[in-house]
Amino acid sequence: MYVRNGSLKAYAVMAKSRWAAPEIPKGTPTAVRAALADATVRRRFADQGQDIPAPEQQTPEALAAQQKAEIEKWPIIKAAGLKEE
Repeated sequence: MYVRNGSLKAYAVMAKSRWAAPEIPKGTPTAVRAALADATVRRRFADQGQDIPAPEQQTPEALAAQQKAEIEKWPIIKAAGLKEE
């Protein structure tokens, strides 16, 4: 979870079964990269204090590598037995 300025956003669902949300469409990475290149989107992120990763870090492979590095970096994640999917 992430808390900022009194608001709460959930980034995970803790349940015994998988959430029944639809799968992410195949073209999502391309659409996200296009959105992150948009000046208005970039300004909104900046206004909220959010950093936008460099274009080479906006790929599924880069995200997977970052997640793997974070799992190695934080022993609590390993101890919880969390694994990438």
